[in-house]
Amino acid sequence: MPEEKYTRCPGCKTVFRVTPQQLAMRAGQVRCGHCKTVFDGNAAMVSLAPRLIGDGRDEGIDEAALGPPTVTLRNAQALEPPTEEDRAPPAADASDAAVTEIAYEERFAWADPKRKRRSWGALYATAIPLLLVLLIAQTVFHYRDAVAAYWPAAKPVLTRLCDAAGCAIRPLRDVAMNYLSIESSDLQADPAHRGLLILTANVRSHAAWALAYPYLELTLTDAKDDVVVRRALAPADYAGGTADVGSGIAPNGEVPIKLFIDASATVQAGYRLYMFYP
Repeated sequence: MPEEKYTRCPGCKTVFRVTPQQLAMRAGQVRCGHCKTVFDGNAAMVSLAPRLIGDGRDEGIDEAALGPPTVTLRNAQALEPPTEEDRAPPAADASDAAVTEIAYEERFAWADPKRKRRSWGALYATAIPLLLVLLIAQTVFHYRDAVAAYWPAAKPVLTRLCDAAGCAIRPLRDVAMNYLSIESSDLQADPAHRGLLILTANVRSHAAWALAYPYLELTLTDAKDDVVVRRALAPADYAGGTADVGSGIAPNGEVPIKLFIDASATVQAGYRLYMFYP
């Protein structure tokens, strides 16, 4: 009976039983079926025979050093012949550079999206507050008249900013006429001058802030209430020379009106008086 031989995988320390025919198949090159390590079976030969000490007693085998033995000699999954790829020589320097380059690309293929996300995150962190500030500034600029009216404490700051930007703070326009009203009006012929009419009225503001002077529309009608003539009166036409039209009607203020109208070329029986903003 031929002597049994054993070889040990240098990778996982597993011991295999082998035959000379198996070792001679590929010059002793085998591959471990456990960890797939390719090694020289002849160079890794071990002996499982007991070693005797001087008095003849069995010293035993260091199983921990040899690793777990196996007897799956003819099982291809236990000890396999190496393939051509396993026995291929190491790649040249050029290939090593290619591997390095691939590893570099693979590395940065994962790193690039993270860097981009961090870059976009920093950009958003800077851009979003800036856009919010610009939006607020644009809103304040567009509604500066209302801001100055509703928050009088902000008016000095807005005035300085408008002086630098070339704009102006103007009184609010009561387009819906919720705060302006014509308290009283009257149209009478001037007894001293034939064809001359005298219009008197009183425009009152009910707002707690300054309001822009409105335009007045005076319509003269005949006996059938048909329009004879219509005329629009600008604030400068009726407010008087001492009124500060640019500052608007003072909060809860009144504007007395007295106008002389030449109606010598018309015949009228009535009138209508309205307010509007152009």
